[in-house]
Amino acid sequence: MSYGISYWEDPKDIYQRLNNLTSQPIYEISQEELKKVLDHFNTKCKKSKEIFEEAKKYIPGGIQHNLAFNYPFPICMEKAEGAYLYDVDGNKYIDFLQAGGPTVLGSNYPIVREKVIELLNNCGPVTGLLHEAEVLIAKEINRHMPAVEMFRMLGSGTESVMAALRISRIATGKKRIIKIGGAYHGWSDQMVYGLKIPGSRGFLESHGIPRKCYQKTDEVRPNDLNMLERMLKLNRLRGGTAAVIVEPVGPESGTRPVAQDYNKGVRELCDKYGALMIFDEVVTGFRVGLKGAQGYFDVKPDLTIFGKVVAGGYPAAGGVGGKKEYAELMAAGVATIKHRAYVGGTLAANPLSSLAGYVTIKEIERTDACKKAGLAGDRLTKGLGELIQKYELPYVVYNQGSIVHLECSGAMSFDFSSMNVLKSLIGLLSHKKVLLERKEAMEHMGAAYMANGIVTLAGSRLYTSLADTDEVIDEALNRFESVFSKVVKTDKGIRK
Repeated sequence: MSYGISYWEDPKDIYQRLNNLTSQPIYEISQEELKKVLDHFNTKCKKSKEIFEEAKKYIPGGIQHNLAFNYPFPICMEKAEGAYLYDVDGNKYIDFLQAGGPTVLGSNYPIVREKVIELLNNCGPVTGLLHEAEVLIAKEINRHMPAVEMFRMLGSGTESVMAALRISRIATGKKRIIKIGGAYHGWSDQMVYGLKIPGSRGFLESHGIPRKCYQKTDEVRPNDLNMLERMLKLNRLRGGTAAVIVEPVGPESGTRPVAQDYNKGVRELCDKYGALMIFDEVVTGFRVGLKGAQGYFDVKPDLTIFGKVVAGGYPAAGGVGGKKEYAELMAAGVATIKHRAYVGGTLAANPLSSLAGYVTIKEIERTDACKKAGLAGDRLTKGLGELIQKYELPYVVYNQGSIVHLECSGAMSFDFSSMNVLKSLIGLLSHKKVLLERKEAMEHMGAAYMANGIVTLAGSRLYTSLADTDEVIDEALNRFESVFSKVVKTDKGIRK
């Protein structure tokens, strides 16, 4: 079985380079070049701007999804095809956002689209009743991931995490959940905790959420098994840990990479302290490989979270699966009166999403898409590394196959992890100005990429797909060079 990851870089080397990046002043496009970028948006993207201005009257912030925002305003797309996106003004872009990661086959993949159209003509997108596609996708997932003995399809990754945590608490009789600092596991109250920056706990994002909602959530430093064990020991005195939830390649889709044996270490600690191990494979499932990250790392989690690819880029992508004894703890039907985790969703496991996911997984297998997308990621990473050296920039680039990380400002590279809440808060507050300056620089670089016809995730993450041929990657590298050649050293972002 082939995987999309051809090599695993030692995270110590990556963290050393990231530390070097954040210890230097910010390198970003010059003010003169930034004016040209803004002029491009104002003159070449007029329709997008008009639509955004209208959207702000009816949509909070003018966008319905966080991925859609880019500085200085969102670009409105009207066509997606393979490796490319086309906006309402007729501009063409190389698409490294790939809808946030679900389109491993490339955007609007024809075979999946044809099957979906056939379904819509015959059945429609939803019936509220059983459809064979639900069974097909559950069997297909189990075929590739034996640890997922049973699978319940839901509407999103957020819902799936909520279900997994309920299952864990029922199965173990314990309450506490340990997550890794900086990881994203959806936006439910208990999980909006320690997002993006380790040690930030509830200080950055947990607005409008009563503190009691994440009272049973604990955060530990990424790639630190010693700190994880200390927390597990502490939790023994506080009623025990129900589950440890991890993104297997590291928090934020590998933005904070982990050692290759880290997940096996987490598995051993979960067994030692009687906690379930949850793999959040929303991004890695069927992108790292058909067997997911659990296959690549040779680790069997108790529960697995799915999203994104599980519906092939179509809506209502989510699900949770695992060992039968745990998966069966989800309720089926109404008012069972049994000790079960209640989950639901009117559009969960709808025929459209189930069939799109099933056909996508079959096509990924037929085309060996994970490996080919990973090789495209390797080529892109190598080329970006050569450009960074050529222009003597402190930037950091690395990849986990088709998940490519390009850190130009290091805005998300800080870590304030501590078992002491006050210590974490003081560290965060003392770096507030630097964090904001580096976030702004990241937005400027993202805008420069967009103006040069490259769509990225926040200017710092790029997903490659089956559609990214050598020619596409080489074209992208030429565009990146156009941006890097205009970068200058500033006097901002210096740590005190």
